[in-house]
Amino acid sequence: MIVFIAIMLHKAPAAFGLVTFLMHEGIDRKKIRKHLMIFSLAAPLLTLITYFGIGQEGKEKLSAVNATGVAMLFSAGTFLYVATVHVLPELSHRAGGVFRANQLFALVLGAMLPLLLTMGHHH
Repeated sequence: MIVFIAIMLHKAPAAFGLVTFLMHEGIDRKKIRKHLMIFSLAAPLLTLITYFGIGQEGKEKLSAVNATGVAMLFSAGTFLYVATVHVLPELSHRAGGVFRANQLFALVLGAMLPLLLTMGHHH
């Protein structure tokens, strides 16, 4: 239940960002409402479908393969993808098209930091 509440609390800023972006792009308000409705219903509906659809046996199997860890890796990878594909080109464009070696080093170090922190840690 706490995860469901956390998801709902994070939807408001995400929805605000979505609407702001769509308005900036000049999309009709009626279409924006449609997109916002789909966006708002996606997480709660799919969360409930997943929770009730898995069943106890499925939950035990997911626990055995550490599904939460795999899901968090997917989430982190998505975040890194957005940062590298959308944000970094914009930053380098503002700096005159130059991507410095120290920026690349910081990016690679940040991506590798979780691996370095967990080396030698076993359960």
